[in-house]
Amino acid sequence: MIVSSALIIWKGLMCITGSESPVVVVLSESMEPGFQRGDILFLQMSKDPIRTGEIVVFNIQVATVIHIAGRDIPIVHRVIEVHEQRQSGEVRILTKGDNNDVDDRMLYAQGQFWLKQEHIMGRAVGFLPYVGWATIIMTEKPIIKYILIGALGLLVITSKD
Repeated sequence: MIVSSALIIWKGLMCITGSESPVVVVLSESMEPGFQRGDILFLQMSKDPIRTGEIVVFNIQVATVIHIAGRDIPIVHRVIEVHEQRQSGEVRILTKGDNNDVDDRMLYAQGQFWLKQEHIMGRAVGFLPYVGWATIIMTEKPIIKYILIGALGLLVITSKD
């Protein structure tokens, strides 16, 4: 029941926000002082053009440098340049973490110098500080996740209702 409720809420948020991942956790210090490690960001996608200065979350499907458990990790950074080609309408985006010295081109796929619209998962529209630490702890220390799942399973089995 808990799992199905969570799935329904997640899918509902996806429909409302238009983002494939409506909530993400900041995993590094690259956006300090604006966002701290462990902050939860709420994302939304819109048809409005992306502007310089916006905080976006992107994911490169090909050869991303950052991996945890073999999957690509969404990256939260600020848009520092936007180029729109008038003939084709293609938008090229360059990002950078506020706490980083250089732009994100080294994070993009080899030979790729710009993000495209399809790489953007969403725009940050709000955040909750430090709430994402639970996710970080369970990712970095899987034993805690298994203990928590076991305790919840034991609670379900032993409940009288």
